[in-house]
Order: sequence, then structure tokens, then C-alpha cells
Amino acid sequence: MSYPSLSEFDIIFAGGGSTACVVAGRLAACDPSLRILILEGGQHTLNKAAHVQPYQFFTHLAPTSTTMTFNIGNPSPHLNGRAPIVHCAHCVGGGSCVNFMNYTRSPASDFDDWGVDGWESKNLIPLMKKVETYEVQADRPTHGYNGPIKVSSGGCKIGISEDFIRVGTKYHKRPFSDDSNDLETCNTYSPWFKYIDGTTGTRSDAAHHYVYNQAHNPNLKIWAGKRVKRVIFEDKHAVGVEFTNDPVSCPDADQSLITVRASKLVVVSAGAFGSPAILERSGIGAQAILKRCDIEQLVDLPGVGENYQDHNGAFVPYFAGDEFVTMDKLWRGEENVVQEHLARWKSNRKSLIAQNGNDAKIKWRPDDEELKAMGSTFEPRWKEFFQDNPERAVAILTVFAGYLGPSGVPPRNYMTAEIITLYPASIGSVHIKVGENGKEDIDFTTGYLDDPSDIVPLNFGYKKLREICRRMPSYQGEVAAFHPHFPEGSAAVCKEASGPADLNAPDIIYTAEDDEAIEQFHRDNTRNLCYEVKGRPRVVDARLNVYGVANLKVADLSIVPKIVGTNTYSTALLVGEKAAMIIAEDLGIECRL
Repeated sequence: MSYPSLSEFDIIFAGGGSTACVVAGRLAACDPSLRILILEGGQHTLNKAAHVQPYQFFTHLAPTSTTMTFNIGNPSPHLNGRAPIVHCAHCVGGGSCVNFMNYTRSPASDFDDWGVDGWESKNLIPLMKKVETYEVQADRPTHGYNGPIKVSSGGCKIGISEDFIRVGTKYHKRPFSDDSNDLETCNTYSPWFKYIDGTTGTRSDAAHHYVYNQAHNPNLKIWAGKRVKRVIFEDKHAVGVEFTNDPVSCPDADQSLITVRASKLVVVSAGAFGSPAILERSGIGAQAILKRCDIEQLVDLPGVGENYQDHNGAFVPYFAGDEFVTMDKLWRGEENVVQEHLARWKSNRKSLIAQNGNDAKIKWRPDDEELKAMGSTFEPRWKEFFQDNPERAVAILTVFAGYLGPSGVPPRNYMTAEIITLYPASIGSVHIKVGENGKEDIDFTTGYLDDPSDIVPLNFGYKKLREICRRMPSYQGEVAAFHPHFPEGSAAVCKEASGPADLNAPDIIYTAEDDEAIEQFHRDNTRNLCYEVKGRPRVVDARLNVYGVANLKVADLSIVPKIVGTNTYSTALLVGEKAAMIIAEDLGIECRL
């Protein structure tokens, strides 16, 4: 396999996820003469229903999915010996084409805490606005109104989410706000807007809105199904990459290696798993890691692959009344229902096709009473990280109108409560190793729940969400198989119910045994919910240059110094816009888009 007429480009992107699409698209639009190549291991997403129809996001979580890579972590005693599975996107556009589409932004102070020159919030807020067209409210100072990525409320409103807000504000005694993504507001019940185009009813992703829309530019190339092995160097100058056909996307294709050259720059943009692997295979990393893989070291950068961080969380399902609107019939694929909603969607771009089932949330901070109930284990983390930062939430609490979980439940209506912790303290690592079969494998330590403070918000959040759910009109009891297994006779035992509890009903009383059941449930089930981020100390400088070499940058979520309190798509877009500015400046390109 060869590309004789396409053997050299100006810029090569090793990876074609969200950030790569933003950077490549911006640079191509600023200077259409730039010869840009994106190499992506996954397949194209252009106009594919599974990627453009919002309701289909759940299909990418199926174990047989080829649009996700399922990374198996090392067994952990803090997860009861479980080997956690962390999924990440494997397609053009990356997470933007497979995620839940939840529009969330972290507080501005998160970026100031990075302590990186040029990456302070005052410099990044204009780029946040540049990214988006905020369709839901006018004249908000921190939002943008002329960007490529659309933000809307989706195709229709869902009553279950409205009930979540109503019950939450009354029972949980938190105020309502119409915008908790203004970079400072939290601890309010609010609508959860989406990366969905309100006009077309389609997912608003980086692939379609930064690169696919430039198909007229012959100098912008996307080669899908191509897995980058390593960066090629000459005298520590990056001059190209070596790649092969991806074995998942192209299982029957030739696996021989191909080299393509870059005259100006190589940008590694393969995410928190792919980028450190490419660097290590290129001889950049810790000596011990490279030696065990028989790779000659080019640059000693022990930070490569270190400091992995992620958001933790869990889904817990409840039965919902038959009279309530949920996503269940669509997600089960009931043909008559799917066709009915597709017809409406094609007609006016509305209906549940343009929905993810999730219209409300709270970015939750515990009050004094809740902090006392959470106990002493969380107290040091609270005082150190949260107490003096009122804009910083501990977790997101939310409810989906539909069942998100393992298959095999009866065909009826459900709602699924979700808790996402935003700033877990635990840290892991991602490296390459040689597997038992002599082939490359992943050496992945998630770190999930290693820090004892991390499980506390999960345990308390389960209880709080359960109290909210059982007061909602749609409540018909818990799906017991996917809740903690409480001791027989406990007041907390999960079961079906004929209807909700009164708004002023007393809370469930949990015993010490019940609390242990909740903790074991989370150690058995906690997973990643926002996709991964990984700060890499002393690997790249403020202009994303990899230390010790020239003409090589990294641009993706692996470069953030500290975890951000948000679903990470918004940050991936932001990193892309900043990287595009930096590269344009380096190349002397005027870019005013």
C-alpha cells in the first residue's frame, strides 16, 4: 500500500478526535494552501445516522461497538479486585461524535489554577465564545453566538427532567438558575442544554463542523482507519510519522508500515491513551518503560503517561410510570415508534430523535448539614479544594428519562439517576508494555477510588438522588438488581412501588450495614463517565511543544495540567482553538476566524 503522490504534507495530525478536528479545520480555513493530513484509527462519521442522530448515542456503548476502544485497566483492590474498563472514542471526530452531548463548562478558576502562561481564563474565555453558537438565551456575556458548534435544548422537552428540577428545588432546597454554565454558577438546579443543533436536530460535533464542511479544500486530507505507530525523527526534529491500517477498522487489510513526511509540524492528538503510547513508541518517555518494550530512548521524559485523572460515577435505574415520556422505546428499537419519531424529525427536525433524554442537572455542593453527614473522611479534601472556591461543585446529579444499563430488563419505562464526581483526587497512569503474546499491550492503572475521599460523594450522592427520585411523579420503585444489595429487613431495601413518596416524607434511614452495601456497590460499579483527561507534567511547554525535540506538539486533553470540573468535550474544543492560534502564530499565518 503506498501513496506516491501524497508522501509529504506540511502538518500531520496523529489522531483525528475532537481537538485534532478543531486545530486542523481552523488552520485549513486560515490558509487553504496548507497541506494537512489527519490520520485517524477509527472510521469516518460523515452523515452516519449513529453519529448525527442524537438519540443513538447509547449505541456506541455496546460491547460490540467499533466506534469505541474499551481500555482494560489493571485490577485494583479499591475496586474489589475488578479490572475497570474505560472507553474512549475510535472514530473521526472522537468523543464529539459518540458522547452524551451534555453541554457543560467548568468554572473559570479551573483554568487559572493550571498556572500556565497564556492559558489563564482571561485568555481562554474569548475562545470559549468563539467555539459556540448559544441558541438558548441571548446576550449572555460568557457565551458565544457565532461559532461552529451549536448549543440548544434539543428536539423537545422531557417532563421527567422538569420534575427533577421541581422536586430538587423544593426537597433539596437549592435555587433554580437558567444558566449554570456561565463559568461561575453552581449549586443550583438548572436546565441541561446539549450539543445539538436546534435547527437541524443533529449532533453538533467537531468532525462535521470543522473538517467535513471543508471537503472543497483538496489540501485537507482525512485518512480514516490508519493507526499511527510512531513519530519519525531526524536529529531530534520530527519529520513525519509511521502508520499502518487499524486492525479494528480494517481487519482484513495489509498491516505493513507506511511512512508519510511532514515538512513543518507533527501534532500528536490521539487522546489520553493514544498520545502517550505514540510518544513512548517514538522513544519519548521514562527509561524503565521504554527498556521493557525494547525501545531506544530518544528523550528522557518520565512524565509521559503519568498523572491520569478521570471523573467517576455510576448509573442507577428506577421504574417509571407508563404515562411518562421516556427514551426507552426508541432505545429498545421498537420499529413503529422509531419510524414515527423519524418521520417527525425529518419533517421539522424535532421529536425524541433530537434528544438524549437528559434535560436537567445540579452542579452540587454540600451544605453544612450534608458535609456533616458525609463524615470526616471527606473533610480534608473539602477544606483544601472546595471550601474557599464557591464556584467549584463536588458532583453533578442528574436523571435520564430512560434506561441506561445492561440489557435484559423488562420492556417498560425507566429513568436512570446518575452521579458524576468532578474533582476526584486519585491519580493513575497509562503506558505501553509487551503482553504475554509478545505484542504491544496497555499498562493502565486507573487509580479509581485509591484516595479514600473519592468514594464519599458517590455514597452520599446515591442517597440524595434516591430521595429525589422517589419523590418524582414518575417514580415506580427501584430496579433492585442494579442498586446496592441491602440486608434483608433493612428500610433501604430496593423494590417496586405503586407511586412516589410525599414531598415531605422522611428520608430513608441507613444503617452501618446499609452504608457498607452502598460502598461495595460503588467499588464494584464505579466507572468513567466524562471521558478521560490526563495532565502530563514536564512533557509539553505552554506552546504545546514536546520537550527535547523540535517540530512536535501535543494537542488534546492529555496536556491539561489539572482535571477540569466538566464533561470534557467543552475543554477539548477549547484546547483545539488555543492550539490552532499557537500553531498559526508559529507558522506566521494570520488567522482571524
